[in-house]
Order: sequence, then structure tokens, then C-alpha cells
Amino acid sequence: MIYLDNSATTYIDPRVLKTMMPYLKEKYGNPSSFHNKGKEARDAVEMARKQVAGVLNCAVNEIIFTGGGTEANNLAIQGIIKQVQSSKSKVKSHIITTKIEHPSVLEVCKYLEKEKLAEITYLNVDKYGIIDLKELVKSLRSETVLVSIIYANNEIGVIQDIKKISRVVKKYNNNILLHIDACQASGYLMMDVKKLGVDMMTINSSKVYGPKGIGALFIKRGVKIKPIMFGGHQEDSLRPGTENVAGIVGFGSAIELLCEADYKNEILKVGELRDYFIGELFKRIPKIRLNGHMVKRLSSNVNVSILDIEGEALILRLNEKGVYCSTGSACASGSLEPSYVIMALGVPYEVAHGSLRFTFGKKTTKKEIDYVLKVLPKIVADLRAISPVKIKKS
Repeated sequence: MIYLDNSATTYIDPRVLKTMMPYLKEKYGNPSSFHNKGKEARDAVEMARKQVAGVLNCAVNEIIFTGGGTEANNLAIQGIIKQVQSSKSKVKSHIITTKIEHPSVLEVCKYLEKEKLAEITYLNVDKYGIIDLKELVKSLRSETVLVSIIYANNEIGVIQDIKKISRVVKKYNNNILLHIDACQASGYLMMDVKKLGVDMMTINSSKVYGPKGIGALFIKRGVKIKPIMFGGHQEDSLRPGTENVAGIVGFGSAIELLCEADYKNEILKVGELRDYFIGELFKRIPKIRLNGHMVKRLSSNVNVSILDIEGEALILRLNEKGVYCSTGSACASGSLEPSYVIMALGVPYEVAHGSLRFTFGKKTTKKEIDYVLKVLPKIVADLRAISPVKIKKS
């Protein structure tokens, strides 16, 4: 088994699992209870909050735990719009985002548009996936309340210059809030919210060798948002419901491990493997294209399009060989649609159909990469020989 789908989820680090186990067994109290069992759980939650805040260089009370990155993105965007509505009900809010955001941002924005709760500007990206700061400046206006930009894209790994984006936004109007989706960036890029200049930031445990179903939203002190769910006072009344104590403890442990020297060395090795893999792919497979920027991309990400073959066919063949990766293509209503992220790069329709995403992790080895380099060219050759695909837009 060769797992190259770490952008989808990572395994739980054994050290993280060890910290979680007591809270799945004997330390099972409800953090809202006033007795000692509840206090035990509450203390664990607050310790994890301190760990997360330490990595992000923010105050402890600026961290809100959520059920994952998707919920945190929803809370950030919908929470701001609800806050604006409560104070300026007659003013239509304006949000700026990009065409390559995660669905948990794009779908929220589409919903707000449909319900006429906000106007949305979707910024274009260049052929590498980078936004144009001049277009951002032109898009800013007096009604703009929020700019939401993905720090590192989940499909093509391209990295946006958040510091520059922040300077542009704040120079235009310091009251405009900047939210970034940093789920994929965590562990690979600088996460200091003060240096980045952001007002809100989404992070996710399952991308940093922690448990699934737990994430967090950094909300800068002074930024006011409304809850999108109701039923309890937990998480500063922004996220009701009994806390996932074991998950939160695991998240705190996982994110703290990102700062260790061993982890940083492992990330450097991942980058070397990525560059080696890309170079060899282009030597061994004809008619192949790298999606995204060669340098401004996560060290774990390789996204390529292999022409004349549908991505899902490649995924299935690789799966048979014990290689697990993903593709930007997806089956919907009986028709194969290409990745909107790849299409946003301005590539032909057929190029987007043949996309493959390989994402490396701490356990990835050169031996594994060499195995993929051995089997993939043969799979490509076989598929092209059997039935060369000439994809046309329907």
C-alpha cells in the first residue's frame, strides 16, 4: 500500500493517539459539568486551545474549536454576513474570493448570492493559479466586508502571498476583514496570524496527523461574528454542543508536534521527493503537464494532467497496483466533469480531465515513489493503446 493522498487526510500520529486515549476511556466527563470529572475535561480542552494558540501566535480566547475545516469556513463567512445584517440590514454586503477556493467557501458564497444576502466577486487566477493583486484592488469597494482567500490550494498546492494580500486589503480599508483557509497550509507554511496580517483563519486537524472531525477558527480579538448554529453556550457561544474532548486534545497535540525539529526535517525531505518525482514523470511519460506553480506550491503536492486519458481511469488502475492518489475529476449525474480548479487555470477542457493529484506525507519514501514511477508509465501506455480518449466538451 502506497498512500499518496495526504491532502485528503493524514494518518493519526501514534503520539497524538496516545494523548487522546485517556479521554476516550476514563476521562469521559462533559466539559460543561461543574464536578471534578467535568473540570478534568474542561482543563484538557483549554490546554489544547493553548497549544493551538501558541502555534498561531494568538491569544487563547481567539481560538474557536469546530467540527472541521468546512464548518470553520462556514462560521467565518456566514457569521460575518449575519453580523453585518444585524447592524446594517439595508446594506448589501460584498465578499471577494477566488475561483479556486475549497467548496466549503465557494458553496457558501453561491448560497449567499442565491439568497441575495451578499454580492460576490470571484477573482481569476493566472495559468499557475496565482491571483492578480491589481484585480483584487479593482474589486475592492465601499460595501466590501470580507476577503476570503485560500492560503494553499487543496488540489494544485499553489500558495498565495497572504502578506501582500493583507497589505492591499488593509491599505484600501482597514475595516475589511481578511479570512484565509489554511487547512492545507498547516505544517508547511508560516502560520503566525500576526505576521500574516489576517483577521480569521481556518485550520483542520486531519491535515496535520491529528483526528478527523475537529478543526478551529482563529478570530482576531475585536472581530464580531454571529453564530450559525444554536443550542448551547460552548466556544464563546459560537459553536454549541458538547465538545469533542478527545478530538480537541488530539488536535492540540498534533499541531504542537509541527514545531518540532524532526517534523521540519521530514518536510524538507518531502520537498526533495516532490521535485524528484516531477522530474522523473516528465522524463518517462509523454504528453504530461504540471498543474500549478513549480516553486510557489506546497512541498507535498504534485498535480499533473496526462493527456488522452481520463483521470478516474488512471486512479482505478493505480488502485489495483496498491497506489492511492486522487483526481480533480468527479462523476456527477452520470457525466464526468473536470476539476473547476484546473479549468480556472485556462487549460483546454481535455487537459483538466486527465488530472492526477499525488500528495506526500511524513511516511512517504523514495522507494515508494520509484515504484509509482515504474507502474504509472506502463498504465498510461496501456490505456492509450487500448482506447485513446479524445475528450470533447459536452
